Amino acid sequence: MNSQNEMKEIDELLVHTYNRFQAVLDHGDGVYLYDTEGKKYLDFAAGIAVSSLGYNNPQLKDALKEQIDKLWHVSNLYYTEPVLRAATRLTKAAKMDRVFFTNSGTEAIEGALKSARKYAYSKQNGRYEIIAMDKSFHGRSMGALSVTGTEHYREPFEPLVGGVKFAEYNNLESVKELISDKTCAVIMETLQGEGGIYPVEPEFLAGVKKLCEENDILLILDEIQCGMGRTGSMFAWQEYDIQPDIMCMAKAIGNGVPVGAFAMTEAVAQYSLAPGDHGTTYGGGPLVCAAVDKVLEIYEKDDIVAHVNAIAPYLEEKLNTLVEKYECVSTRRGKGLIQGLVVTKPVGDIVKKALGEGLLVISAGSDVIRMVPPLVIEKEHVDEMIEKLEKALQ
Repeated sequence: MNSQNEMKEIDELLVHTYNRFQAVLDHGDGVYLYDTEGKKYLDFAAGIAVSSLGYNNPQLKDALKEQIDKLWHVSNLYYTEPVLRAATRLTKAAKMDRVFFTNSGTEAIEGALKSARKYAYSKQNGRYEIIAMDKSFHGRSMGALSVTGTEHYREPFEPLVGGVKFAEYNNLESVKELISDKTCAVIMETLQGEGGIYPVEPEFLAGVKKLCEENDILLILDEIQCGMGRTGSMFAWQEYDIQPDIMCMAKAIGNGVPVGAFAMTEAVAQYSLAPGDHGTTYGGGPLVCAAVDKVLEIYEKDDIVAHVNAIAPYLEEKLNTLVEKYECVSTRRGKGLIQGLVVTKPVGDIVKKALGEGLLVISAGSDVIRMVPPLVIEKEHVDEMIEKLEKALQ
């Protein structure tokens, strides 16, 4: 069966919630993907910042095969060795005290919001309001949508969860204006991804943290896309030395195995979720936790963060040449291996042309080409990407 027929059959079977690209992907190896007709693609999307170790990693495959031979699901009413190993490595890497494993980043956001509300409830302070950021993206469930600061995502599903106010990202005064005696938490991405690749300004993050400390407000950082080494530190907040009270993770922590997590400090945990408050059938199962454990082990052994810091300046340099060379490319934004080019041409057309050239990139917002490649790329892959992207820009 050829890929055109396969795509037609898929479209007839699935609910149309994605604008899918015209390719049927079959397998991957390293930083490349291959479709059912044998065409090779350089992947600078990584499943939207998921496949940080690339594809067909033998160590991760072996760990998953070994766990499948043992056990891949039991109820969370029982302990398993993989969850112990994964929790130990993840809390250490995240510099947090407690972790709850979920199935996705959206579920991690839901758990974080519930944790903040429960914290306020336990302290009997009458607080419930949450301050979120304009242009933010936290997921598509009802709770996550409620704190997503882009109107076109929220509007079709309103009314959403109440008590949410939106401040301007990187504008401390706008946050100050919204704080009241009802505010229980502030939630933000440490680097906004979907909203257009906007890194947090150090002064803003420090200012928000201070406001939270002064008013007994919890700071929730969403590192689902920008975490796990992508910005040049294990989690983006660690570079600024501003610890959140609750942090959300997903995507790269399983390198494609569906798993997310939210973590919190002990100071939050003692007033937050208790048995019966929150749960999940599949979250934290032995198979996904075996993946988390092995991914983190590979990060440590291969020093993935150091590699990001070694390769990112070269990527930035090459992207800057495109800004100088092409009138349709106005600026570059980003940090580490999460980068965006702001373009004046229709970004969707560029992304489609890049696909035709054998390059996977994605958009962010309405005018940004987003590049979130596997963290194991080398300079030769950057050069190849630039060559292909230039053809798509013309």
